[in-house]
Amino acid sequence: MAEKKSKPAEIKTKPTEVSVADFVNAIADEHKRADTFAIIGMMSEASGEEAVMWGSSIIGFGNRKYKSPNTGREVDWMKIGFSPRKANFALYLLANIHEDADTLKKLGKHKTGKGCLYINKLTDVDLKVLKGMIAVALEGK
Repeated sequence: MAEKKSKPAEIKTKPTEVSVADFVNAIADEHKRADTFAIIGMMSEASGEEAVMWGSSIIGFGNRKYKSPNTGREVDWMKIGFSPRKANFALYLLANIHEDADTLKKLGKHKTGKGCLYINKLTDVDLKVLKGMIAVALEGK
């Protein structure tokens, strides 16, 4: 029996024309703003891609098709990205970040979600380990 082709799902979070610099410069907290620019630098260098706003609060790098393992639906999505939320940074690496427990132990203070890594500020984590995690996430794309 032939595999059923799924039509790409229409999602609300898409690349926009909003200026990343304007978005970041509007962050009131000076340390959060500096960390945001630093993460942009790390992700841009690792991916070779320019930062683009996805929706109103996510900064993404590159494009890819993402197929949901649960539904089989495909969507256009970023290779990697993050959101500088008020409480923390949510890094969208879409890699199974739980697979390498040793790396997570070396990272420093963080929390994880299904495909997300949450950190409060860059001084809480080992930047070399974080850069390595970003690189590993890109290798899986």
